[in-house]
Amino acid sequence: QVQLVESGGDLVQPGGSLRLSCAASGSFLSITARGWYRQAPGKQRELVARISSGGSTTYADSVKGRFTISRDNAKNTVYLQMDSLKPEDTADYYCKYSVVVPSGALEVWGRGTLVTVSS
Repeated sequence: QVQLVESGGDLVQPGGSLRLSCAASGSFLSITARGWYRQAPGKQRELVARISSGGSTTYADSVKGRFTISRDNAKNTVYLQMDSLKPEDTADYYCKYSVVVPSGALEVWGRGTLVTVSS
């Protein structure tokens, strides 16, 4: 079984920074992609940033130039550096890993970490 644990969510003032982490544990053959999503109250979950196994990155237009996704393959961890935070960034942030296990492809979600941007 593959499990993801996010950390780093907090209350931060507008203009501030936070770094989210998501560590994977369990048994899998490979990781094909890692991503961060967010869901604000009353809204649908949306993609924030994604990094492929080859290192290619994708960002939502709303976070381009402010957020950076990175990974540490040795630690099976993905990070989201969030700078110049805005109140509209307030949401629950979830990581998702696309992994390969003996039975096939699998998508695994973390439980989420809350980011609140407010003065």
